[in-house]
Parts: sequence; structure tokens; C-alpha cells
Amino acid sequence: MILKGKAWKFGDSISTDLICPGRYFHLRSNLPELAKHVLEDADQDFASKMAEGDFVVAGNNFGLGSSREHAPTIIKLAGVSAVLAKSFARIFYRNAINVGLPLLECDTDKIEQDDEIAIDLATGTIHNRTKGIELKAHPLPKAMLNILNDGGLLAHIEKHGDFRLD
Repeated sequence: MILKGKAWKFGDSISTDLICPGRYFHLRSNLPELAKHVLEDADQDFASKMAEGDFVVAGNNFGLGSSREHAPTIIKLAGVSAVLAKSFARIFYRNAINVGLPLLECDTDKIEQDDEIAIDLATGTIHNRTKGIELKAHPLPKAMLNILNDGGLLAHIEKHGDFRLD
């Protein structure tokens, strides 16, 4: 699966509170509405200016904080095709794969705001088309790719009738 879009660059330690601002907690039962506020405390223009298929690109420890599934869910609902970061909080990583949001661990120093990038999820290859360079991410295991290709863990289980990962 090849994904293409523009990079939205964030720093280190982007917490679930920055992803999903607490003042909108009352919207947790209306996730499409909550998605309109995704990452607004980190970049107030992000939700209104990002385009379907764009990427969130960050530093270390993306998604730290509470274990709410709302954070990766609203990133996906906002139209982000994948998140690239140097590292992810473990529970965020797991929740993201479960909801069908691809995450790639890689060195993000050579990706800048607005760079056009293309990602091959199967190989972990990232082409920074703006700079004409290729980066390598840790490729996702086949089981995770299968879950992502099916649209998340629930869709994967519904499709296969059990918890098959092959």
C-alpha cells in the first residue's frame, strides 16, 4: 500500500491531551465532531488546513499520556493517512493499529513541514519527494499490515471470523 501526502511537522512528546484536547471531552460520543479539533493545541491550524491523506510527522514519544482510543481514532477520522515519529508511546501504538491508523518509526529529522512524501507501508520506505531523498522506517510486521489492510482489528476479526493474523 502506497500512501501520499503532505507532512505536518510536530515536535517531541505530543501527548494524547494535545491530540485530543480535554475541553472537548463532552464530544467523545461524537467522534467526527471531535476530529475537527485534532491536534489544535499543538497547531491551531492543523485540523482546518490539513488535507485528506496528509501525514503527521513528529519526534520522540508521540502519543504519551492517557490510554484513550479517542486520540488515534480522531487522527484517522480527520483524514491523516499515517503518523511518522521517532518513537511512540506503547499504548498509543497499540490503539492506533487496532483502529487502523498506520504508524511508522523512523528518523524524522529530514522531513520538514509541507514536504511531499510517499510511503510504502509494506517495505517501510519513505520517499521525501520534496527533497528527493529516501528514508527507511522499521517495516510493520505482516500481522499488523493485515490488520491495517482490513481497516483495524475489529474489521479484521469480522472479515476472518476469528483472530487470525495471517
